[in-house]
Amino acid sequence: MMHNPEDSLKIENIVASAKVADSLDLQVISSKIKDAEYNKKRFPGVVLRMQNPKIAALVFGSGKVVLTGAKSIDSLSQGLEILGEKLRDLGIDIPNELEYKVQNIVTSADLGTPINLNKIAVGFNLDRIEYEPEQFPGLVYRLEEPKVVVLLFGSGKLIITGGKQPEDAKKAVNKILSDLSNLGLV
Repeated sequence: MMHNPEDSLKIENIVASAKVADSLDLQVISSKIKDAEYNKKRFPGVVLRMQNPKIAALVFGSGKVVLTGAKSIDSLSQGLEILGEKLRDLGIDIPNELEYKVQNIVTSADLGTPINLNKIAVGFNLDRIEYEPEQFPGLVYRLEEPKVVVLLFGSGKLIITGGKQPEDAKKAVNKILSDLSNLGLV
């Protein structure tokens, strides 16, 4: 019995954005929060790394924040809460209920069997794929529904990027499996 690729789905990274204030004084934040990194010449925001959950928050003067590194939606919410607390501790007026918007979810999966990328490149809808093995060892497959990009590797491993919710990766894997089986490739 072939294992179910859905079972191998693993969120590698979630990137989300939030607006926490109308403006923030990055100088104050970077001088008062331990381990804050701020180097205006290199990057226009303050980088705050959290250990639990392991998330980086990029904090900008505009009051916008980008959270990256989350491995689950729960840890994303936790990370935003922790950030809110740290900023409130500095006396900054931060709303109690912070909301984020997921920008990108990167998920890995494994079909559990090697696949022939040359055959796939020939069989799949050509305006949806890019395959240049000299440039990059994976085949790039752009799906319409869900709107994600899937990198397929000869090992049967997949990377799904561009998802807005965890379900998107599951749908993408099922779509790939159905496309491959229609071509008799799995």
